[in-house]
Amino acid sequence: MADDALLLGKSTKQEWLALKFGNRHGLITGATGTGKTVSLQVLAEGFSNAGVPVFAADIKGDLSGVAAMGEEKPFILERAKQVGLDWHADQFPVVFWDLFGEQGHPIRATVAEMGPLLLSRLMDLNDIQEGVINILFHYADNNGLALLDLKDLRALLQELGSNKELQNELRAAYGNVSPASVGAIQRQLLTLENQGGAKFFGEPALALKDLMRTDRDGRGNINLLAADKLMASPQLYATFLLWLLSELFQELPEVGDVDKPKLVFFFDEAHLLFKDAPKALVEKIEQVVRLIRSKGVGVYFVTQNPLDVPETVLAQLGNRVQHALRAFTPRDQRAVKAAATTFRQNPNLNTEEAITQLGKGEALVSTLEGNGVPSIVERTLVSPPLARIGPVSEQERRQIIAKSPFRGKYDETIDSESAYEILQKRARQKLDEAEQVQQADSGGLGGILGSILGGGSAPAGKGRGRAPMSTTEVIIKNASSSLARSVGTQIGRAIMRGVLGGFGRR
Repeated sequence: MADDALLLGKSTKQEWLALKFGNRHGLITGATGTGKTVSLQVLAEGFSNAGVPVFAADIKGDLSGVAAMGEEKPFILERAKQVGLDWHADQFPVVFWDLFGEQGHPIRATVAEMGPLLLSRLMDLNDIQEGVINILFHYADNNGLALLDLKDLRALLQELGSNKELQNELRAAYGNVSPASVGAIQRQLLTLENQGGAKFFGEPALALKDLMRTDRDGRGNINLLAADKLMASPQLYATFLLWLLSELFQELPEVGDVDKPKLVFFFDEAHLLFKDAPKALVEKIEQVVRLIRSKGVGVYFVTQNPLDVPETVLAQLGNRVQHALRAFTPRDQRAVKAAATTFRQNPNLNTEEAITQLGKGEALVSTLEGNGVPSIVERTLVSPPLARIGPVSEQERRQIIAKSPFRGKYDETIDSESAYEILQKRARQKLDEAEQVQQADSGGLGGILGSILGGGSAPAGKGRGRAPMSTTEVIIKNASSSLARSVGTQIGRAIMRGVLGGFGRR
């Protein structure tokens, strides 16, 4: 195996991916069952052997076999011989992650890290509702209200939805914030919580450096996100991966051209990223993909149809592995034609025809070479993986997690003081002040009225020698007590309305 390139397979010659072009991004496409997962595994193993950490979503669990020793099966040995690979069984350093914390270490982010744009995408908000989220973030920043988890966001929405004074303040500064918009966001937030989104938001948040580690032998860790359950919430899946990509873009330093990538990121089921995405979000994705290569990060989109990826993004994917496509429908036929035209044509190969005739484990391959120019497309037998093809067992997964270098670091949630706790504390303080004011006003006012109307004398009793009160005096005394109670109660209620209107229930 070459030190500066990865073996992808063999056409009329061996096909290699140069490591120095590994951060120029790539595309793996093909219909279901044509071998995309195996191609992804071959690339992940190659990058790991070269000391490059990898992050990939494991949609069906099949990719987890990269953590187990390969098996000397006849078809694997035959394919290795065909492509000229000196095959040997191997296994790779794998770290399992899971947003739900069931099949790997939990991955968390804070609401503040997610930001208003991606959070709005996650909750499928319209432009007006997204504007409210932006205002909320601004208000939280200016008032020291840390947004860490979803209960922080819910508390702030309750504050905004019920506090008229705050609504007027924000309206004057930023424009109208209607209770209807706040209510719609609260309902979408409930939907997100029901999908399990609450487990993703909180602390300790993921440290990106933990995705970019190598083992003691210098091989890059392969970070696998368990996504079989996550795929039931495709919006959460796509937004999480985009958040992770954005965080890498923002935090990593510029490195320019490098001998090999700092990290390679595989985005499986990539069509979910772009499906129904607003124009502003697509533009952000395009910007991140275009610029993140200067941070040493390679992004590889994996999808069934090349039409799933916008042309502005597709144009930046220099390394291509195209498995078979079916041309049963007009859209399929357009996809075949689009895929064929994106390759640098081979005069000895009818690319469009070959795409529909590829067998399982075959692909059309074109990678960057020389000065970054795409190679001529070649019909290629894909190299076999060195590790196991297929999933690990539940017991094997648990054993790997138990030996993980991150065992115990992310397993327990930390509930730091944030917007929810601060607003609760303020509400309790106001309620206590209200009770004190109510008691003081009730007692003080009754005493004053009693002094004025009753003369401040002590009540009659045995041995005091005071004459019985007249009917007029009784009426005046009863009226004064009732008035005092009424005034005190009204003051208390007014204060309580002010307090509860600011937060909600105690």
